[in-house]
Amino acid sequence: MAATLKDIAQSVGVSLATVSRVLNYDRTLSVSEHTRKQIFEVAENLNYTKLKRRPAMPDKQLKIAVVQWYSETKELDDLYYMSIRLGLEKRSEQRHFLTMRTFQNDLNAIDPDVDAIIAIGKFSNQQVAALARLTPNLVFVDQDQLCHGYDSVVTDFQFAVDQVVDAFWAHGQHRIGLLHGAEWTTDKELEVSDPRLKAFRRTMTARNAYDPDLVFAGDYTNQSGYEQMKRAITQLGDRLPDAFFVTNDPMAAGALKALREADLAVPDRVSLIGFNDTTIAKYVFPELSTVHVNTELLGSTAVDLIENRLQTGRSTPQRVTVGTELVLRESTRSLKKA
Repeated sequence: MAATLKDIAQSVGVSLATVSRVLNYDRTLSVSEHTRKQIFEVAENLNYTKLKRRPAMPDKQLKIAVVQWYSETKELDDLYYMSIRLGLEKRSEQRHFLTMRTFQNDLNAIDPDVDAIIAIGKFSNQQVAALARLTPNLVFVDQDQLCHGYDSVVTDFQFAVDQVVDAFWAHGQHRIGLLHGAEWTTDKELEVSDPRLKAFRRTMTARNAYDPDLVFAGDYTNQSGYEQMKRAITQLGDRLPDAFFVTNDPMAAGALKALREADLAVPDRVSLIGFNDTTIAKYVFPELSTVHVNTELLGSTAVDLIENRLQTGRSTPQRVTVGTELVLRESTRSLKKA
């Protein structure tokens, strides 16, 4: 069962109003970054289910460096990566492994005696090579590095996007807009395009329905979602589609705000589906329909791959692809089954 605002407020020791405003990215609220971080982490943790414990490796406590490409502050703006990290840390605790976190690919912070590295996010070839010099036991989460010889845990984006388009299409919503993101690795050597854009273009083109005028690029933040939806409203006017797919939940929450300000009712005028199903999807208004990504499984699978590699001496790389589930809530009321 999902955590309530009251559960979170009691755990952190703040008011219900403070929790609600933080989870809705209200930057006018005067609250410390520490409290904000606590609220997000407690919200994520309270939604986790306990995994069955398995015996730890008997010989020694393994040291795993967790390299997060986001900064600690930016991680709060996109809870997807925080959720992966929390799932990874929970599985490591169950195995009695020691995890050491570093943010923004700070290699100087990594213990030289580390047994393995789990890299979360996107990394350039130069960064991958630098990590490999520290240990051959590498797992990448959310980036496919199988072709370079490294274990990888990824999401099936094509399947997820097909689910979204199918859902809209089944209810006669054929003009579908897209808000997507793009960003760079921390060393600025590699631009990382949104894989959901490629999947969306492929799926819509196959239906002779892809319209580049309905596609808007942002940077995955709440503010970007707000700005890009305002841009769509201004540019398209009466041609604004009645359905939008937004490629992460923070952007979708920002898009909801822009639609409210323009008096465009959700879902009556515009249906909206986000991506990742992070905590904020349940606390925005209206509640956000979204694609659920099992971030806990992504993180725990990375730990399992490390454990397998170290126990068996396996050198052949593996790629594990995790599926998704479309969760329909109030932002797509018309799509709900009767």
